[in-house]
Amino acid sequence: MAPRLPPIVPLGEQPGDAAMRHTPWRSRARLSSVGGWINGRADQFLASAGFDRGPWLTVALLAGIATWFVLPDRPSWLLAMAIPLILLCLAWLQWRMRDDRVHLLAAIASVTLLFAFGVALIWSRSEMAGMPPLERTQVMTITGRVLDRIEQPAEGRTRLVLAIRDPQTQRALRVRINVPLEKDSADFREGAVVQLRSRLMPPAPPMVPGAYNFARTAWFQGLAATGNVIGDITLVASSNQGSGLAQWQRSLSDHIRSQLGGSAGAIAAAFASGDRGGIAPEHEEAMRDSGLTHLLSISGLHVSAVIAAAYLLALRLLALLPWLALRVRLPLMAAGLGALTGIFYTLLTGAEVPTIRSCVGAVLVLIALALGREALSLRMVAVGAAFVLLLWPEALAGPSFQMSFAAVIALVALHECQPVRTFLAPREEGWLMRGGRRMAILLLAGIVIEIALMPIVLFHFHRAGAYGAFANVVAIPLVTFISMPLIALALLLDLVGLGGPAWWLVGQSLDLLIAIAEYTANRPGAVRLMPQMDYPTFALFLAGGFWLALWRGKARLLGLVPTAIATVMLLATPVPDLLITGDGRHVAITGEGDRLLLLRDTNSDFTLDNLRELSGAEGEPLPLSAWPGAKCSRDFCVIRFNRAGRDWDVLMGRSRQRIEERALAAACERADIVVSERWLPRSCRPRWLKADRSMLSQSGGLAIVLDGQKITSVADAQGDHGWWLAGLPPPSPRASFTPELQQIHAPIVEHGQGIPQRSRIGPDEAQAP
Repeated sequence: MAPRLPPIVPLGEQPGDAAMRHTPWRSRARLSSVGGWINGRADQFLASAGFDRGPWLTVALLAGIATWFVLPDRPSWLLAMAIPLILLCLAWLQWRMRDDRVHLLAAIASVTLLFAFGVALIWSRSEMAGMPPLERTQVMTITGRVLDRIEQPAEGRTRLVLAIRDPQTQRALRVRINVPLEKDSADFREGAVVQLRSRLMPPAPPMVPGAYNFARTAWFQGLAATGNVIGDITLVASSNQGSGLAQWQRSLSDHIRSQLGGSAGAIAAAFASGDRGGIAPEHEEAMRDSGLTHLLSISGLHVSAVIAAAYLLALRLLALLPWLALRVRLPLMAAGLGALTGIFYTLLTGAEVPTIRSCVGAVLVLIALALGREALSLRMVAVGAAFVLLLWPEALAGPSFQMSFAAVIALVALHECQPVRTFLAPREEGWLMRGGRRMAILLLAGIVIEIALMPIVLFHFHRAGAYGAFANVVAIPLVTFISMPLIALALLLDLVGLGGPAWWLVGQSLDLLIAIAEYTANRPGAVRLMPQMDYPTFALFLAGGFWLALWRGKARLLGLVPTAIATVMLLATPVPDLLITGDGRHVAITGEGDRLLLLRDTNSDFTLDNLRELSGAEGEPLPLSAWPGAKCSRDFCVIRFNRAGRDWDVLMGRSRQRIEERALAAACERADIVVSERWLPRSCRPRWLKADRSMLSQSGGLAIVLDGQKITSVADAQGDHGWWLAGLPPPSPRASFTPELQQIHAPIVEHGQGIPQRSRIGPDEAQAP
């Protein structure tokens, strides 16, 4: 046998280097082949997806818009546009000559370009539409032209949107004034010039993190201030605009409410004209808690019903004319008449975002029917969403847009599933079995829509209904097939004075709707409150939902992964121990059973609802002065509670009276957290956090989790967006958003001690900024 020769080793290498050189995980070629295999599989997946890729273009557009809202400042917005374009250039340089990367390169190009376009679109929209607010609250006499009139009889007021000029700077402003009904007049309509005295305030930012951001809404609406009228209003010049759509809308609403009183008449007016101002607050709350509030806003259900009725009616009436039926395609003409009816109904009801989306979608369905194409598809929904986003990109941040499209996407995706198609396929069976199938699908659709809407509802409203799917099974057919046709019939009969019996039937059907809402909302466990959902959790829910809805086959099941992760993150979200409003007047303490402890008793339902929802407390709130564990004077409250394995002492101001600085400093020294609505002197040094006016004016409201000592402020989610910076006061040298966390060595003082006393003499040093 020939002797075994040692392996040939290249010059400069050791014998072991060859083995290392040929090890797979050390081979660059092997790593490149793994990447090439992944890219190849991705290209094949996109090639097989076909038309399912189309809706993702709209997802890329809305992702760019959402990114602008989330990112804090201009450099990050520029990077958000530049980085996708850089990735596109790199992908083009790498794959421009490869035929097996065509679909992957096209997907990267379209997605990155639309993402960058979305960032630029909302940024430019903010620059053009934004109206800097008033610098401070002020009382002034103003003369302005009425731009819009919003009647809210259920709340005892009318809102007038006025175009005025700032008396000091002569800057053109758009303001909204609340006018009590006793001071209102029908002459104060669009085009009229009025003079009044009002206390104007800049639009309010969120009072605590996660609360409603009216400042952002007002920014895109061009509102510089809101206020209440003081004294009487003088009509300077009458309107010369004649009767427009707004006047028709109010006339129709007034006519319906004159024929049918109460909340039933107000709901009928909402269905016919979009005017929700007359619905009683308790009934609107019942509709919300029962998951039926979507029926009150004109959306897909109402527009689809109107267009479908117009289409079928036009088709039947035109078929009665033989000479026309022999010369014209009646379905095409009926589709045109239905589209015109839908557009008129959209304009009549105020042209809100859900109505516009529904009108666009319904018109696309009619076009598809006329062309013999598939009428209901996710591509149609994507086109409707892109249309709305191109005109009003700021609508993406509102719950109306999100809930409207989420419900439609879930519904269309459900009906495109093969098991559902098979279940609904025509077959030889009796009417009872066929009706049972329809009811089963209606119940399943309600459940799917509730699941799809739950993350959005929790993110915006911090509450979710448990029985909405079951209530909708009865309420949706009731509204679609009984209430709305009866309203149309009653309006037609009113032309000849015979609408009375029809209005009685309308009232009975809508009273039944209200009864369903109240019964559902009053069931035990009908509403569950949840703490604030953060942006990463919400983004994971949306990513999983889009993946589940837009792909077909087994690939869509991958969407369950981000959804499951988001669910775990949501359940692990801690409830804030303290909520402090941006003005420092209201402090809410959680964790004492199911009760919410409030520093001040408030009559504001808006403030109370925000604090309850963001704390997840379902019990009745209790003033801190009535809590046995707190000690309060007219000026301060002191409370000690145990969180995160230790005791915390909190000192909270209740008045703006003069306080002796030495006593205040001593009380601050004994406290871990001090909260005040006014400026506190430098001598007030608590052990952990001083949330006075100096800090809160820069940070906004606070949500504090003591386990882990995490502080979340309103400013954290606002960045350098115009609606926040424009209303921000000049920074104070003592302002601090992130307090220094100190290890506490000093013993905690006895509970209830250290409440400072008022000073009878001396300057008001405690209030000096």
